[in-house]
Amino acid sequence: MTANASAPLPRPNRHKMVLLTWVGIWPTITCVLWLVLPALLARFPLPLVTLIVTAMVVPLMGYVVMPFLTKQCRDWLHR
Repeated sequence: MTANASAPLPRPNRHKMVLLTWVGIWPTITCVLWLVLPALLARFPLPLVTLIVTAMVVPLMGYVVMPFLTKQCRDWLHR
């Protein structure tokens, strides 16, 4: 029997994932706020603005930013 060449990598260190998440979320939130905050705050109360911003940021992080960052930092994550 041969070893599976595409064996899954071990789970990355939690501290590295937290740092990588922060590296992704800070610019994402900053850009979204820069783009939409002036228009939203003029029309809606802060709790609703927060709901709208998080509804934009969470999918961006989950489907765009984190997959990109984990792919780019794969070697570092698994050291």
